[in-house]
Amino acid sequence: MYKLIIRPIFFLFDPEKIHYFTFYLIKFLCKIPFVSNIFRSLYQINDKKLERTLFGLSFKNPVGLAAGFDKNAVLYNELANFGFGFIEIGTVTPKGQVGNPKKRLFRLKDDQGIINRMGFNNEGLQTAIQQLKKNKGKVIIGGNIGKNTQTLPENYTADYLECLKGLHPYVDYFVLNVSCPNVGSHAKLNDKDYLVELISACQKLNSELSKTSQSKLKPILLKIAPDLNNQQLDEIIELVAETKIDGVIASNTSTNRDNLKVSKERLAAIGNGGVSGQPIKDQSTKVIKYLADNSNKSFPIIGVGGIHSEKDALEKIEVGADLVQIYTGFIYEGPGLVKRINKAILTNG
Repeated sequence: MYKLIIRPIFFLFDPEKIHYFTFYLIKFLCKIPFVSNIFRSLYQINDKKLERTLFGLSFKNPVGLAAGFDKNAVLYNELANFGFGFIEIGTVTPKGQVGNPKKRLFRLKDDQGIINRMGFNNEGLQTAIQQLKKNKGKVIIGGNIGKNTQTLPENYTADYLECLKGLHPYVDYFVLNVSCPNVGSHAKLNDKDYLVELISACQKLNSELSKTSQSKLKPILLKIAPDLNNQQLDEIIELVAETKIDGVIASNTSTNRDNLKVSKERLAAIGNGGVSGQPIKDQSTKVIKYLADNSNKSFPIIGVGGIHSEKDALEKIEVGADLVQIYTGFIYEGPGLVKRINKAILTNG
């Protein structure tokens, strides 16, 4: 029904406008008595065999929603009805920011992909906190955090620490987003020495906040780009070993536009932006496999990038992903994808 009726209608409209309309629609429907129950009966699978324990957290199933979909934490309670094992909100920055000028979100229908240059548009830390206070405890929540676009390099760490401190009571794990290609210069964020400094500062604050609140340490993960070469991936493996960070999310959107079906003229008209969806599936899987193989699977990996089917998800799990996340696949395939992946995981052990 989704691909035959709903998606063709949605795809008639501007991608960003329909995104917010969908939010309004889901919010509205879930306020109708019994509709949330219907969604849960349609999309959720509750089976002990799907449960995963990773970095001290117990996930109902290994299929999550990637950051970028619910930037301001306004829909996670409703999205939990669609069978996700975890939902990542954000990217959250200390101050709200409008992001890059519109139009900034583009569908690549023939490639089953998306190009975006949103630029960390979000309403800021305080808005996210207020929304997360409404958490009904249905699902594990990750907090994806970043820096404001206008922040000077010497203050990058302060931005991450401000978000970590503010969200600490409200999320189950953190993701340091250092790899988004749409927020200006990331040269410093790709420097290994700086990443050691950033991760260490976040871990220190995490420890202090956990002691103060007498709560467990919140896992901290690093989200990396799919475009890293083997030498850079070796540095990531060294970084994880050195800092003891809890895990890696592989991967973010890509700046690589090779082998796309869309015309060069259309790409030129679209301009800059990160590619997501099917075009980055193989590269993301390659990164996961390299990290797993060359680290002797010494740290958890969340696999994301181009998962549009059960086969895509299983492929990432087979090469080393402990959990997977979807985003573009959710848009192209609909909410039924979550259930299909979970059923496939059960079938394939």
